[in-house]
Amino acid sequence: MANTESAKKRVRVTERRTAVNRARVSRIRTFIKKVETALEAGDAAAAKAAFAAAEPEIARGVIKGVLPKNTASRKISRLSARVKALGASAN
Repeated sequence: MANTESAKKRVRVTERRTAVNRARVSRIRTFIKKVETALEAGDAAAAKAAFAAAEPEIARGVIKGVLPKNTASRKISRLSARVKALGASAN
């Protein structure tokens, strides 16, 4: 257990930051799930709208340090390809 005041403070700060980061990751997952749900339903318009909302949220996760840059790029790229393919098949 932490003995010094500074170590005790670091424990408190870490707990606060962990809660914020968990909420941020959960929010990102929710946005991604909305896109995937629209894709599974075959709704191109809803998928496009959900992707437009999810993309900046994923990018923000990189800026805030909760997602690795390459992971975010991969997720955005794969979702984008799926939305694009659904839009092409809908036409």
